[in-house]
Amino acid sequence: MTTEAPGGPRRSDATKAAILEAARERFAADGYERATIRAIARDAGIDPSMVMRYYGNKEGLFAAASEFDLRLPELGALPGKHIGAVLVSHFLDRWEQDEVLTALLRASVTNAAAAERAHQIFKGQLGPVAVGVCPDPAEAPRRAALVASQILGMALARYVLRFPPAVEMTREEVVSWLAPTVQRYLTDARP
Repeated sequence: MTTEAPGGPRRSDATKAAILEAARERFAADGYERATIRAIARDAGIDPSMVMRYYGNKEGLFAAASEFDLRLPELGALPGKHIGAVLVSHFLDRWEQDEVLTALLRASVTNAAAAERAHQIFKGQLGPVAVGVCPDPAEAPRRAALVASQILGMALARYVLRFPPAVEMTREEVVSWLAPTVQRYLTDARP
């Protein structure tokens, strides 16, 4: 008989949380392809069957483990000319503070489920930002895709492939190069 307090955390919630924490760390360290259910279960201190019970398969676990908020800044109160710099700076912060985001990008290149997860995150979170700042909301999906091409391209070069020129650039240099392009994609009239 369990002595859990009514309304308190359930054992299944604690198990799920342990699985997700272990999965995030394992996916970040090993990447999607090399991470295994067995290793994640071992890291969480549980039987692999529990991972399967809660998440079904590796793709389901990855989708749950890569569920996160990009915590995009509120741009409506900013002077329009600062939107590009604020977004580029924000994404640099996110890439440098969250290895799961890097693991998602790495996995997205070769895995359809991971690519779909990245698509959902950027569409669901960057799309509304574009709607809020672009001159024609009907163009927001296209403009958000252009912004994503810049942000994801730099992230791939700097944090995944680690191209020396991209890695050696200071944050200020990255912002000064990318911000005007991101700004143009979001706020300029269509060419």
